[in-house]
Amino acid sequence: MAKLPIKYQFLDLSDYGRSGGNWIASKLQYTSFTPIHVTTTFIVAGLIAIGFMLSGLYILAAIFIILKSVLDAADGELSRLKNTPSYTGRYYDSIADFLLNFCFLLAFWYISNASIIYMLIAFFGIQLQGTVYNYYYVILRNSVDGDSTSRIFEDSAPKALKGETQQTVNIFYKIYDILYISFDKIMYYMDKNASDSPPFPKWFMTLVSMYGLGFQLLIMAGMLVFELQEYVIPFFIYYSVFIIVFVLIRKVFLKP
Repeated sequence: MAKLPIKYQFLDLSDYGRSGGNWIASKLQYTSFTPIHVTTTFIVAGLIAIGFMLSGLYILAAIFIILKSVLDAADGELSRLKNTPSYTGRYYDSIADFLLNFCFLLAFWYISNASIIYMLIAFFGIQLQGTVYNYYYVILRNSVDGDSTSRIFEDSAPKALKGETQQTVNIFYKIYDILYISFDKIMYYMDKNASDSPPFPKWFMTLVSMYGLGFQLLIMAGMLVFELQEYVIPFFIYYSVFIIVFVLIRKVFLKP
């Protein structure tokens, strides 16, 4: 099941794991496995990748980074197949991504000669890049009656859905809010009027998908395969320049 109606679907460079994720989800549809279980497996895959990085086994690390992306696609798809949307799962997924991203960058810092300050700047850049992608993607989904589990403005805990408790939703929302609020506010202030625009064209969303987490991880995996781990942290610092480019494109060419 797609997040967008067919008319608005675009080439998502970060969603290369979708086919594999759909296959995994289809095999788990009639089992007791839940999307939460699948999210937990991608956390394990990410930690294994980090273990291989620290051991100098970069190709194996790259494989598990890609596996993490595939499993990341599978949890959402399983939720749609089982018709069990969940705010708890949505926040759990985002919290896991945040913590794994930090651990990935920390591992790259450890195996390279980068400064810890540069590592923190790169982490901030990666998170803001992902926020740019998610911001525009969620606006698009909401404007064309696509998947609505994610909200444009996460300014309060949502009402729990069937199968989850309000207390659990509140706890996960608070953790999510602490981790992401600064990035969400920065993106909102950079482009407050984006939600007033007509549905974004496919070419724009494909460009923005360069900042999707899956594509970021693909870059990391590719650089590991070619033993370019020394350049990962500086790359993601400079990669942030496109944030301004994308915002300007939206404001100049895609006005409300």
